[in-house]
Amino acid sequence: MKPKRTWLRVFLTGLGLWLLTVVVTFVTGNPNLVPTLVLLGSFLVPVTFVLWAYGRRHSGEVTSELLFSTFVTGGVLGVLSASLLETYLLHPSPFLFAGVGLIEEAAKLAALAFLCRHLQHKYAVDGVILGASVGFGFAAFESAGYAFTALFTENGLSLLTLVQTELLRGVLAPVGHGLWTAILGGVLFSASGRRHYAFTKRLLVTYLGAAVLHALWDSMHSIALNLTFILTGSAATSTLTASQAHLFTVLSWGGLILVSLIGLAWLLRVRRRADREDLGLQWRLAA
Repeated sequence: MKPKRTWLRVFLTGLGLWLLTVVVTFVTGNPNLVPTLVLLGSFLVPVTFVLWAYGRRHSGEVTSELLFSTFVTGGVLGVLSASLLETYLLHPSPFLFAGVGLIEEAAKLAALAFLCRHLQHKYAVDGVILGASVGFGFAAFESAGYAFTALFTENGLSLLTLVQTELLRGVLAPVGHGLWTAILGGVLFSASGRRHYAFTKRLLVTYLGAAVLHALWDSMHSIALNLTFILTGSAATSTLTASQAHLFTVLSWGGLILVSLIGLAWLLRVRRRADREDLGLQWRLAA
C-alpha cells in the first residue's frame, strides 16, 4: 500500500481490532477488556483523520512529533481547562450550551497557539491541519469519557450502550471538534507564513462563529424537541407520540446535518484562502 494511504491501513486495522474486541467482550463478559474497547473506539476515527490531514501539510516544520504533541497534549489540555471553566462558570447556568461552545473553543485555540508558538512560519494550511489535530485529540479524550460513562446504566453495566455510544460518536467525529478547530487554526495561522500569529478581528469573528456552531450542535436535541411541540401544536410532555417521535428524529438529524454542512463549507473557504495566501508568499519569496 502506498505511504499516502497509511491512514486507510490504520483505520481498517483499528476497525478490525475494535470489532474483534467487541465480539470477545460480549462472549466472555471480561471487564478487563472494557478499557481496550473504550480506547480503540474513541481514538480510531480521530487518529485516522489526523493521519490523513498530515499527508497534506504545507511545510516540513509540521513534524510527526508536533502532530503527536498537538493531538495528545493539546487534546488533554483542552479537555482539562474546559472542564475546570465549565464547572466553575456554568453550573448552574441558563446559557449552558452557549457557554460550553465559547469555553471549549477558547481552550482548544489556546492549546493550539501555545504548542505551535515556536514555528518559524505560520502557514495557514498547516494551521488547518494542526488545529484539526488539537480538535480531534479533544474529541478522542472526550469520547472516551462519554463511552465509559455510558457503561453505567440504571440496570447495571451495559456493554451494548457503550458500543452504541462509540459508534455514534465515531460517525459524528469528523464534523465536530476537529472541524471547528481546523477552521480556527487556519485563521490563526493566516499570517502569510510569518512567525507571529494573526490575532485579528477575523480571528475573533471566526472564534465566535465556531462557538455558535458548537452550541447549536450540543443543543440540537433541545431545539428539535421544542420545535416538535411547536409544529404539532401540543404542550411539552415527557413522552412523544409516534408521529411526534418521527418529526423529532427528522428535525434532530436534519439540524445536525445542516450545522455540519455549514462547518464543512466554512472550512473549504478557509482552506482555499489559505492556499492563496501561501501561494502569494511563495511568489514573494521567489521574487
